[in-house]
Amino acid sequence: MRLGTIEAGGMKIICGIGDENGQIGKKAIIPTLHPRDTIPEILNFFASNHIEALGIGTFGPVEIDPASPQYGMITSTPKDGWRNFDLLGALKAQIDVPMVLDTDVNAAVLAEARWGAAKGLDNSVYITVGTGIGAGILAQGRLVHGLLHPEVGHMLIRRHPDDSFIGNCPYHHDCAEGIAAGPAIAKRWGKPGIELTHEEAVWDLEAFYLAQVIANLLLVLSTQKVILGGGVMGQKTLFPKIRHEVTRLLNGYIDKKAITENMHDLIVAPGLGSDAGLKGGLALIVNQRAGK
Repeated sequence: MRLGTIEAGGMKIICGIGDENGQIGKKAIIPTLHPRDTIPEILNFFASNHIEALGIGTFGPVEIDPASPQYGMITSTPKDGWRNFDLLGALKAQIDVPMVLDTDVNAAVLAEARWGAAKGLDNSVYITVGTGIGAGILAQGRLVHGLLHPEVGHMLIRRHPDDSFIGNCPYHHDCAEGIAAGPAIAKRWGKPGIELTHEEAVWDLEAFYLAQVIANLLLVLSTQKVILGGGVMGQKTLFPKIRHEVTRLLNGYIDKKAITENMHDLIVAPGLGSDAGLKGGLALIVNQRAGK
């Protein structure tokens, strides 16, 4: 089958053409500007590339309940022009194929479970750490949906005693996203993370916060794999620091070899690399057709 996929992020939107095996044949990157500028670019891409179905993973918050009249509408985002924007409706008005929509991170975790680092596992989490922090959760083989969708980035966590940074989230200040996402790093230290590569104090503090998120998820979900993606995780020294900090936080309470001996296999980078989100759109279509 010839399938379309969209990974809609806060900074860029990636459109692709692929198949039910997770293979991507063609893709295009579009800046996430105001919808009046961005949507026509998306439509132009698919107008010249015939597809049979379209899977969409988007930034949020977004209404993901197909029974809701607001299904596919981006809701309380602070991003200019996108608050209460009917993304799915704008696409359906011009593209006449079946569509399925979920969060970008839910799509990514589904792709990783089907073709990537969590293949064969029923319980996994995909966390992206970049412009924001978000997580997709697969539990007992199904994506977690409910009142809304997981908003792990707004989990409230303990502040480091030496950290006086007020936090960057307009809603909660010192939630995970407010103190550990890319903009928070830049605001706290006066430089973007890419210019702080050799500053160990930056990444020690980042690991302190991200490890709390992961430890909480391990305790609540008993997840079998934690996959960390996003631009901030390009700082490779973060992985060993986070694993060490998670072990310290759990303090032997979960007596499983995955934590006590094999943490390097529990907390990992995406198996699908930077294509996890884009392949997620394909996975959403395959998942829907399987009745899951």
